[in-house]
Order: sequence, then C-alpha cells, then structure tokens
Amino acid sequence: MSIHSRLRPAVLLRHAIRNQRRMKHSTAYVTTPIYYVNAVPHIGHLYSSVIADTLKRYYALKGADAYLCTGTDEHGLKIQQAAAKNNASPLDFCDRVSESFRQLCDAADISYTTFIRTTEPRHAKAVAALWTELEKNGYIYKGKHEGWYAVSDEAFYASNQVKEAIDEKTSEKVMVAIESGQRVEWTEEENYKFKLSAFQEPLLKWINDNPTAIVPGNRRNEVTSWIKAGLSDLSVSRLRSRLDWGIPVPSDPGHTIYVWLDALANYLTANGYPWPNKENSVSDSQVANVWPADVHVVGKDIVRFHAIYWPAFLMAAQLPLPKQILAHAHWTMGKQKMSKSRGNVADPFEVMDTYGVDPVRYYLVRDGGFADDGDYSEDNIIKRYKDLAGQLGNLLNRSTAPALNPNAIAPAMPQNVGARDQTLHAKLAALPDTYDQSFEAREFGKGLAAVFDMLAEANKHFQDNKPWDLAKDPAQKERLDQVLYYAIESCRVAGILLQPVLPSKMDTLLTRLGVPKGKRSLSDAQPSREKQVERPLGESRETVLFPRLKK
Repeated sequence: MSIHSRLRPAVLLRHAIRNQRRMKHSTAYVTTPIYYVNAVPHIGHLYSSVIADTLKRYYALKGADAYLCTGTDEHGLKIQQAAAKNNASPLDFCDRVSESFRQLCDAADISYTTFIRTTEPRHAKAVAALWTELEKNGYIYKGKHEGWYAVSDEAFYASNQVKEAIDEKTSEKVMVAIESGQRVEWTEEENYKFKLSAFQEPLLKWINDNPTAIVPGNRRNEVTSWIKAGLSDLSVSRLRSRLDWGIPVPSDPGHTIYVWLDALANYLTANGYPWPNKENSVSDSQVANVWPADVHVVGKDIVRFHAIYWPAFLMAAQLPLPKQILAHAHWTMGKQKMSKSRGNVADPFEVMDTYGVDPVRYYLVRDGGFADDGDYSEDNIIKRYKDLAGQLGNLLNRSTAPALNPNAIAPAMPQNVGARDQTLHAKLAALPDTYDQSFEAREFGKGLAAVFDMLAEANKHFQDNKPWDLAKDPAQKERLDQVLYYAIESCRVAGILLQPVLPSKMDTLLTRLGVPKGKRSLSDAQPSREKQVERPLGESRETVLFPRLKK
C-alpha cells in the first residue's frame, strides 16, 4: 500500500480533529499575521496586533497560560525588488523594516511571547521539516506551472480569478486579480505543486463541522464559496534563478519554497517545530500545551491563505488544525481606502503619541470592523477618550476623593440590596457573563459597550444619591458607605474587565483601588459574599487617570 493511499485527506482530517480534541485547554495560543516588510507599519498593522493582544490578555484574564506570536514575513520577490529599489541587500532591508514593526509592538504594549522573523535559522529548519513531511506523505510533486502571478500578493491566481483593467497611471490594459485588484503577470515555469485539489471535501467538512472555525460569518461564507468553485493544485516553489531570496527546497536547492508556505509555517516555528519524537508529537508537552492555535488573527485580504492553504498543509502533515481564524475588516478614512497618494493615512506612532496608547487601543477594539470596514476618525478617538474620562475616570476620582472618602477605604458590600441600588446591583452581577459571552463571540464592541452601560448606571446612581449631602450628616454614614461601595465596586469591576484592552491604565486604576494583583481575574469581577470586608485604597488618589487632551 502506498504512502499516499495510507494518508488520504479524509483520514488526515479525522486525525487532525482527534488530535485537536486531545489538546489541553489550560493554555491559549493567539497569533497575529506576520507582517510583510516591504513597507513601514500602518494603522491596520496596529489594529491586528491590538486585537490579538486583547485576545491573549482576555484568555489570561480567564486563567489560561496565554501565548502571543507576532513577527515579520521577510522572503519573496516583492522583498527582493524592494531591497534593490532601496540600494540595500535583502537582509539589511529586512533588518531595518522588521525593527519598525517590533518598535510598534513595544510602543502599543503588545505582550508578545515570541517575535518571529522568517529569516531566522529556526524558521528555515521548521519550513524544511514541514516541506519534507508534505513530500513524504505524497502531497508534493514536480510539475509545470502556467498561470497568473501577482508579485504584490505573492499569490498565484486561476483564470477565473483575474480580469482585464485599465492602469490608472499608464492607461494601458492590464490583468489584475479580482480579489485584491493587484496586477498579475503570466508565468510559465517548472516548479513543485501541492495537491490542494485533494482537500476540497475535507476542507468543507472541517468548516461545516466547526461553525466558528472562520469568523465572522461573511468570511466563512466567502471561503466556502471559493472552495466549492473548485481548488486547483497550488504551486509551492519558484525557480531559484528567478527568486533566490527565500528558503531552498530541501531535496532540490534549485527551487525556492513559495513564500506563503514559508510564512504560514511561522506559527509552528514559534512553538519549536519540528518537535522531537515526531511519531508521538501530539503527546509532547510543548505541542500539547501550545498547539494548535486558539485564534489566528488576520486581515480579510489574507483569508484565503489562512483558511484554505494553511489547514490543507496541516492536514497533509497530520498536524492539528487551528481552532479559529478571526478575519477582521480594514480601516478606511472618509469611507475611502487609506492611501499615501490620497493623503488619507494615519501614522500609528503619531496617533498613540497624541492620544495615549491605551485610549487608541480602546478606540480600535471598540470601533474596528470585522464584517464591515471601520472608518477611521480622530474625532471618534476624541469621543472615546471623553467616554473613558467622563464615565470611568470621573467616577473613580469622585468616589475616592478625600472630601467623601477621608479614610481612603473601599467600603464593605452591604448586607442587603436596597430598592435604590437594585438596578445597578443587577447590572454589576450580570456584567461579567455578558462581557465573557461577547468576547467569546468576538463581539468586542458589544462587550465593551456593556461595561460602559454599567458605568453610565453607576454614574447615575452616584448622582441620584448625592453622597456630598450624605457626607454632611453623620446619621447617614451607613448610606454614604453603601453609595461609595457601589461607585468603587463599579470602577473595580470595570477595571478588571477592561484590562485586556487598556492594560496600563487599568493597572493604575486597580492599584489605586487597592485591588491585589492576585484578585484581578475574570472570576474576581463578580460581586460575591467574599467581598464584604472593607479594603484600604491605594495611594495617588489625586492622579487623573485620563487627563485633559491638549488638542
């Protein structure tokens, strides 16, 4: 019996799913796309990183041992050409641009576990191992490619995926990819191919059996329609005489491995692939604890590579499939695609410098698009900043102010819930579950809106009960404590839940409220009988959490 017959796609799918179910759930592995270094970072790169970091911190909030992988994609013809244009060697060019992406991550407080570069020796080792596995299992063969190739996308396209268009600069007729709008060129060359066509039914079964494998729903439907339209075998190498900036095919150094097979393997590289004892890799501690990825965060423009090519490669290599591919939409400005030529671009470093890191993170997560594009606006950043200052910062200042709270105490939970407190108490009690369900559904804006709905009620409760009047009457001390309890408790619960999005600011808030580091998890956000004792507040009560903007 041949290797190929022993490793049919349907069998590999069952193998991958079975292995996936054996994975432990005390860990969480989240990834950003690795960013192509042909240009410096833009706001879309920041958005992908913030969403991934928010998810990693969210899993940690739930008690998971969470990991985040990010990095840069540094091989391919586009990089080779960009380096030449800049009179630099490919590696020197990559070193410079890759560092700008690392700086963006550091500036945005992205808590990455690994920053991977595809030019690292560990990655070349992982890619070679994956290629060898695919070849051994009978899914790579040598053939001839005739078809369309887009250098900008580093992607091959079938005839039904291209169309004729007019070049805006030269007015000449050109062929472009329907999906991306990028120019394509007809290529004919000998290369290696991957039997993608063998995975049409297994891929459809995987998607149908796992409704949240690709989200949001419109991306899932898009991928399903692509697969049903038919999958052609995929060219996975280029002649080294045409492309030498990449990883050579292990068994044939005259060919360079296709940049997307190279790039996608980074998610394995970050986990130490190839793992020792390959035959028992699923039981290896490193694999069992970290792979498969819980969430691959990607932009909508690279869904095809992550939702078709990547799971097919993994099935063919007998590796577990990612649990979810979360494809976000893009940012526009003035309802138009951002473009340097139009002058409608946003520099992520400048934006964070102007409004602060955490407020910008909050804006991106709250208003960013998944099913549909989000329209970027600094006016809306200012609006969200004012929400943070007015709803959360103001309540924190008022409830901890020496005039109302001279002893710097977070009062104990009232023994009984009075009629005047029932609405706020109910919102506080329900909020952690609402937030959790929203984040699990990847409806981040809905989860954040629920937090601020509670804060709006908390501010109303504070205003309606007039604690400044209660403070004047010693006989009202118990009621004053109850009012302060609900205000401070609202800030505490909001502070815990907002940690994944505003990590630095919420650390300041929770420290100011005297909340110990070990009492800041999702389970701690639920008011309970355990929290009846009073708690001393932290220091720096006079610090303004969200100071007035200068502009």
